[in-house]
Parts: sequence; structure tokens; C-alpha cells
Amino acid sequence: MAEFVLTMPDVGEGVAEAELVEWNVKPGDIVHEDMVLAAVMTDKATVEIPSPVAGVVTWLAVTVGNTVPVKAPLLRIETDVAAAAPNGSVPEAEVPTQLTEAPADMTDTPPPVEAQPTAREPEEAPPPTAEPHHKPLASPAVRQRADDLDIDLTKVKGTGPDGHITHADLDGFLTVRGRPERPEPVAPHDSAVEEVKITGLRRKIAEKMVLSASRIPHITYVEEVDVTDLEDLRATMNGNRRSGQPKLTILPFLMRALVKAVADHPGMNATFDDEQGVVSHYEAVHIGIATQTPAGLTVPVVRHTETLGLWECAEEVARVAEAARTGTAHREELMGSTITISSLGSLGGLVSTPIINHPEVAIIGVNKIVTRPLWDGNRFVPRKMMNLSSSFDHRVVDGWDAAVFIQAVKALLEKPALIFIDG
Repeated sequence: MAEFVLTMPDVGEGVAEAELVEWNVKPGDIVHEDMVLAAVMTDKATVEIPSPVAGVVTWLAVTVGNTVPVKAPLLRIETDVAAAAPNGSVPEAEVPTQLTEAPADMTDTPPPVEAQPTAREPEEAPPPTAEPHHKPLASPAVRQRADDLDIDLTKVKGTGPDGHITHADLDGFLTVRGRPERPEPVAPHDSAVEEVKITGLRRKIAEKMVLSASRIPHITYVEEVDVTDLEDLRATMNGNRRSGQPKLTILPFLMRALVKAVADHPGMNATFDDEQGVVSHYEAVHIGIATQTPAGLTVPVVRHTETLGLWECAEEVARVAEAARTGTAHREELMGSTITISSLGSLGGLVSTPIINHPEVAIIGVNKIVTRPLWDGNRFVPRKMMNLSSSFDHRVVDGWDAAVFIQAVKALLEKPALIFIDG
């Protein structure tokens, strides 16, 4: 019987692997061409894998939650089963043994697969595995760090492209090596325990947080801002907005304040490649907006904020946030930010310690607005106050520079008319 082995397709430029987040079929299921078989996730984009052939699924090579390299087997389909086609037969055709590009992008026709004997291995037979590299793959910076830490790279599993060992892999190895052995926890007899496997976006978030927290020495600076005048202006503008314009929140004002502030402090609108030891400053201001979605935290990006007015910022924030929540955001809308804003709105609390969106060097945290008495020199008056809790990469941003930058942002927010002055 003829068989088709579907392999992990190339789901994006520079992507060497993806996580399997969903199976839509199981062994014994009948499939037809273009039927969605599975979903994989790379970075923060989910990609559906369609079937290029009709037939019956005989074997699944991967379980949900596992990472699959490009060209590795995903599943096997028996293609000459009469029940696979609506008319009771499947047309004879040359069937490729693997798919190296997504079906819509196929440019080369692989050689046909020869029909297999009817007697085969059991369906749970493990997929073929690649032979290990004789020499671990790692950059010079990783090798130097491993040598300094007395780490044998042959004992470290690489998670980078083609098995390259990264700094994060070294961090993980050190964590395991330094962890004391302890007995497995035993659940009480009178309680129920539900074990939930971390997969998909939740797993990506976890990996991103570990990368940032383990690689970046954070310094968090908290400053209070009197936003009474800004809130009065915002209420007036919302009361006079045109039909179709979104309601202004504080975020568009903060975005415009950041654009003006980073013009004088370019080191904050930057990324740091710690493996190469290079800080990149950007003229364009691409602001990431940390957004809570049903699947978890994502950071859609408002690009070229320096070219947008206040209302345009509001429209773009609403658009990319909605796309993130509904899972319709394009890949380029979820990457490439140069500085990030984190806001929990009315739940923002008084102080927070936001985690930097690696490889950026700064994140601005917005806390909730509260009315507090403030001494004006003669008497206490009620003022609307808000804290900015902002974190910086202390390797490339000194505490003084962080404070000066936030003071510049504060000055713009407390005198919001300055936000609208060019230059």
C-alpha cells in the first residue's frame, strides 16, 4: 500500500522548528486534501498544517507540546484506501515522501514513494531521529562562557536552530546542575490534583520570561506623575471626538510622550545583542503594547509611532490589540518593537516591576490613577496621581540615565500641551 509521510514544513523565514499545539486527527481518521491536520506555533504566530493528500491516518509521530524541527516527520497517511475518497477510490498519483514547504509555496516536486508491503510496524513506532553532532554547535561567545563556567558542552542540549547551544541553554543547564535532589511532592489523599501541560502561547510566554529574567539584570524605577491636567484634557477631547474615532485612554498620550523623550534619550529606544555585545539605537519608534488575550500575554506592535498623531495612536492601539485578542494578528505585528508599554488599566495597582521584553532595554509600566491630597504650598488639594513603574537593562542603562528619562516623560505628561509642540 502507498504511504505518505508528512514532514514539518518550512513555516517562516529563518524558522528552524515549531511547537505542535494541536492535533485535529488521530490514527484511523479519514482525511481529504486541504483538510487541516494540525496546528504549530513559532514565536507567537500559529500556523495550520493542511493535508496535501487524501487517505487514512496510520501514525502520529509527535505529541502536543513537543518541538518539531523543519523536515522532521509529523504523521503518516495511507493513500490507496478506497474509503478516503467520496467516490470510493483514490486516483493514482505520484506521492512525495516529504513536504519541505507549505503546500501553497511548493516549487520542487519530490520523488515518488514506492508502495509499501501490507505488513508494517505497529502504529506507535517511534519516528526516525537524526544522528547527533560529533561537535556541539555554539557561537564563540557561548563557548567562552561555557569554558568560564567549566561546562562540558557535549552534556548540554541545544534548543537553537539546528541544535545550536544558546546562552539560555547554559542557564538551564546551570539551574539543573545546581538543583539539590528532593523527593517528589505527594498530594494529600483527600484532595484532587489536575496536571495541566504548558503548551502553545503559555509555553512561549514562559520561555520568554525565563530568557529575560535570567539574562537581563533589571533596575526598576518608580515615579509618581500628576495627571490631573492630562485627565481634564482627555475628558474634553473624548467629549468632542468625531464619529468613528476611538475613545482616548492614557496610552496614546504616553506613546506621544515617549516619542518626544526618546529623541533626546536614544539609548532607551534600543535593543541589546548580548552575544555580540552590540546596542542598536533606532530612529523609528516601534512601541510594543503588552496585551492580555484569552490565550495569554502577547505584545502587538504599533510601528512608526513617530509618524502618528494622538488619534492615530489610539486607532492603532485598538486595532493591533483586537487582532492579538482574536488571534488574527500578522507575524510582523507581533515582533520588532523597540520599547514596550505595560498597563493593567484600572487594575494597575500602585507599583509593579515589569519584565523587559528581550532584547529591548526598557519597558514602561503604567499603574492606576488615584485621587490623593497634594500640598501646593498653601493647602492640600485633590490631584489625580499615577505611578510609572519602569524597568531598564542595567548592563547598558545606568540608574541616573533611567531616572532622567522618566523625568522627561513625567514633564510631558504633567504639561500635556508640550506633547503637541513640534521639535
